Amino acid sequence: MQILVTGGTGLIGRELSRRLAEAGHTIVFLTRREPKGSPYRGFVWDPEAGPPPREAIDGIDAVIHLAGEPVAGGRWTPEVKRRIRQSRVTGTRNLIGGIAAGASRPKVLISASAVGFYGDRGEEVLHETVPQGAGFLSDVCVEWEAEGKRAEQLGLRVGHVRIGVVLSQSGGALPLMLPAFKLGLAASLGDGRQWFPWIHIDD
Repeated sequence: MQILVTGGTGLIGRELSRRLAEAGHTIVFLTRREPKGSPYRGFVWDPEAGPPPREAIDGIDAVIHLAGEPVAGGRWTPEVKRRIRQSRVTGTRNLIGGIAAGASRPKVLISASAVGFYGDRGEEVLHETVPQGAGFLSDVCVEWEAEGKRAEQLGLRVGHVRIGVVLSQSGGALPLMLPAFKLGLAASLGDGRQWFPWIHIDD
C-alpha cells in the first residue's frame, strides 16, 4: 500500500513509518520543514495554511494523520492554545479538503485524537462510547474528530485513535522526565492519586 503520514517527522510518525516500510509499504510523509535525510518521499505542508500538495495525495491508499502542535513543553498561553487547536482542527479540515480535490481518493483515514477527550474523570471506567469530558483539551478533541469524520462523506473509512502520553527513549515525555528521576529529585504528580494515561511507543 501507499500510505501518507502527516506529522511524519514526529515521534510516532518516525517509528510508524519505519515499521510500515519494513512491512513492505511505501511511505509518503508531510512535514512543516523541508524534508532532509529521510528514506521516504516527503512534502512540505503547513496544516493551517491550506490543503497539502496534490501530488502528495494522488495514488495514496491510506492516510495516517498525526500532525499537531505539541501539547507538552511550556505554559498554555492564549497563543499556545490557539496553535494547539488550529493545528488540529484547521489542519484536519485542510487535509480533508486536499483529499476531496485529489484525482483519486484513499480508502481509509486514521486520524489521531487524544485521551484528553474524556477530561478528568477520576476512578470512572472509560470506553469509546463515554461522552466527552470538560475542559480545553476535551473541546479540541471533539472538534478535531468532527473534522476527521467529514472524510466519510468522501467515501473513506475513518478511525480516530485517542492516544495518551507516549513513552519512548527516542523522544517525547520520557527523556524530559528521566533526568529528575536519575538525580533523585522526581516527585509524585499532585497528591500521587492522579491518573497518568500513558502508552509505549511499541503499542
